[in-house]
Amino acid sequence: MNTRAEDDLLDKIRALTPQQVLEVRDFVEFLASQSRKRAALDRLLAVAPALAAAGVQAPTEEEVEAEVRAARRQRIEQGVSLKVAEAPGAYRP
Repeated sequence: MNTRAEDDLLDKIRALTPQQVLEVRDFVEFLASQSRKRAALDRLLAVAPALAAAGVQAPTEEEVEAEVRAARRQRIEQGVSLKVAEAPGAYRP
């Protein structure tokens, strides 16, 4: 993005209410999350032919779902423990 476009975007954000700025931040985080997911899928698909050539059997849908649930559970537990460890008022955007 060029400097002019960045300045224009920042000017528009500065004109928003605090609540609207939070909504913009949430949307930007959503977009970044989608980008990370696409990149992870691309990496996975890039190694799939090598795994198949090596004779590695693809996981079943149930195994994938179990891994996803376990990863989500771990992230939730880590998030909860991090929030508990923070001092009140220690919010850092």
